[in-house]
Amino acid sequence: MSAIPEVAENDYDSFAEAYAAENEASLINAYYTRPAILNLAGDVSGRRILDAGCGAGPITENLRDRGAIVTGFDSSAKMVELARKRLGDDADLRVADIGSPLPFPDGAFDDVVVALVLHYLEDWSGPLAEIRRVLKPGGRLILAVNHPIGYKLLHPEADYFETVKWNDEYTFSGQNAVLTYWHRPLHAMTDAFTAAGFRTAVVSEPPPAPEAYELFPEELAGRKAFLSFLFFVLEAV
Repeated sequence: MSAIPEVAENDYDSFAEAYAAENEASLINAYYTRPAILNLAGDVSGRRILDAGCGAGPITENLRDRGAIVTGFDSSAKMVELARKRLGDDADLRVADIGSPLPFPDGAFDDVVVALVLHYLEDWSGPLAEIRRVLKPGGRLILAVNHPIGYKLLHPEADYFETVKWNDEYTFSGQNAVLTYWHRPLHAMTDAFTAAGFRTAVVSEPPPAPEAYELFPEELAGRKAFLSFLFFVLEAV
């Protein structure tokens, strides 16, 4: 009997199209994460921004539409292909891994956006050091990660203070997928930021976009906000 092939963790190439289609207009992505990132970014006209882990490129597109000069990369070649379809052949998009040295010079960017990427990684020290390197002094890192309390709510028996690997099952546009995360407590996040040369300027637990309450009445009935992700703005010092 032949061995069953091991499935790669977080293999976005295998469900890229389904993931992108599902999240194009979803509450969590289109009406929560993306508006929160854009609100934190503020006026980006003329700013050089790196979208690290750009996926199919919706945030990259939003930032470009607001006047930013945007570069994007993702470890999934299929995601980069989808982003190029969205943004055009002249868009600066690359296949690269946030866990490896980045193909950009020192101080190349005013801002780096890392939306829903770091929680896939056990080690944050290398990626944060590389992000700090490609940011100019005083530049901003705008990021979103799984809210650390979410793991404890899903697994009440777990030790919140441990850095722990866990996974969850999803259905994206009818296609099943399993995503693997690393939970870490809040203090471990902020300690990593400080060690990499960042100052924490903003910690945010935002509500969804105002129009979400009409579009998703059942999900948001009686709720002003919900726990999902935690958002930060960090300054390179």
